[in-house]
Amino acid sequence: MTKTNKFFKLTIERPRNIKNDILSGLTVALALVPEAVAFSFVAKVDPVVGLYAAFMMGLITAIFGGRPGMISGATGAVAVIFAPLMIELAQPGMLPEGVTKEGYLFAAVILMGVLQMLFGILKMGKFIRLVPHPVMLGFVNGLAIIIFKSQFEMFYVGHGEHAHLLPIIDFSIMGGMIALTMAISVYLPKLTKAVPATLMAIVTVTVISIVLKKTGIHEARNVLDFVQGMDPSKETIAAGLPTFGIPSVAFTWANIKMILPYSALAAAVGLIESLMTLTLVDEITETRGRGNKECIGQGAANLVNGFFGGMGGCAMIGQSMINIRGGGRGRLSGIAAALFLLAILLVAAPLVEIIPLAALVGVMFMVVIGTFEWSSFRVLPSVPKMDAFIIILVSVVTVLHDLAIAVLVGIIVSALAFAWEHGKKIHANIRTDEHGTKVYHLESALFFGSAQSFKDLFDPLNDPQDVVIDFENARVYDHSGIEAINNITERYADQGKFLHLLNLSKECLKLLNKADNIVELSFIEDLEWHIADDRLA
Repeated sequence: MTKTNKFFKLTIERPRNIKNDILSGLTVALALVPEAVAFSFVAKVDPVVGLYAAFMMGLITAIFGGRPGMISGATGAVAVIFAPLMIELAQPGMLPEGVTKEGYLFAAVILMGVLQMLFGILKMGKFIRLVPHPVMLGFVNGLAIIIFKSQFEMFYVGHGEHAHLLPIIDFSIMGGMIALTMAISVYLPKLTKAVPATLMAIVTVTVISIVLKKTGIHEARNVLDFVQGMDPSKETIAAGLPTFGIPSVAFTWANIKMILPYSALAAAVGLIESLMTLTLVDEITETRGRGNKECIGQGAANLVNGFFGGMGGCAMIGQSMINIRGGGRGRLSGIAAALFLLAILLVAAPLVEIIPLAALVGVMFMVVIGTFEWSSFRVLPSVPKMDAFIIILVSVVTVLHDLAIAVLVGIIVSALAFAWEHGKKIHANIRTDEHGTKVYHLESALFFGSAQSFKDLFDPLNDPQDVVIDFENARVYDHSGIEAINNITERYADQGKFLHLLNLSKECLKLLNKADNIVELSFIEDLEWHIADDRLA
């Protein structure tokens, strides 16, 4: 592995080939099953709904998405958003006769997909560039912590208030299996890279669990039995092919108002998580995905989900990291993962059901270790204090609230910190020439953050009769900057003095309200510097 910059990122170098894509896809499919089932419980729907979502999201985004090698499926971020809707609809008297709560969920997923496709068609995926690197680090660390926390429930028996830790023997067996899974994942690549270490770890621990079952340790159900460990009321994860159906919900304005807030929030969270994951995979593989195409692919996948009985989803950072670590680089890896998952649902469910939960927990712990940016601890003392604060802030908000709020908070804090830092003091070279004219040669950006500092530079009462403000090395970025120039113009006009404004952009000239009081105006002919101002629209 090689470093891509001084502080943060290690690339994962693996050649792209069909074998790596297929084997990595198989590993991803095995890891998708427990995640999809778990997130189905979060969303209050049947596990098969989550498994269908994982299959359709994975297949469609692998074919039409903008990032080869990235894995999509049913995710906790989307499940958490739709859960309140399902809980509300479960209340007595909420549903019309003949309408199921799943119908509302599928309608909401369809609307979510439409919104995401519009986002991509309007080419708004480029706005991911507004996410600063400290926000990215906080996002990655926060998600790693969430994945880590989500595994704790596997150590408990029962649900809700009745949940309790596994008995000591079962707990010890599970801990040993998890440790063995992690050890194989770490050390096998040092001996051979012929097969994915994660897949070999799952197979090895599964064989051990079969032996333990035959020795009579049947009480360790959460440890040795996949389905019973996930859901005691579920006997199998086997299912048929998803079938087309229009949600049994009338698309009236009242129903749209009910589902629109959930759809809009899920669309936003899904795209943020997908585009952030895309950026992370770009960095790890030193390639570049297509954000707008990914938005369209995610939207199309959710649209199909709604019509074929899936709960929707987005890109999955954990499974994407499994795929990248396993050598999956091309679209074939995502396609293979989806098809293997479908095969599991249709014909191979009994084989997957013998995989112990301990093996899958071990895999997810390895994902946590690979996802978390451990280098961020090392660089915290080296980076600016505000960047360090943002890394920690976004990590904490991601864990305590959700990804969308965390990223939004991080961007806002970063923007305010940038504006404050660059607006504290505006730089200018001030001199008086041989004719007694005072020249202010600006060298800073003029925007809302620096407007007051700009106005404080000038002394209309004591300045000479002729004053020059040269913008050759400065730029005016917004309406606040224009108003600051207008204010200075008025102040010199009140003193009966002559103001010369040189080397402005064309847009500045159009927006100056007090141009009559300026004796000389010039602009840079070839400068097309667009200012954010409604009067230009």
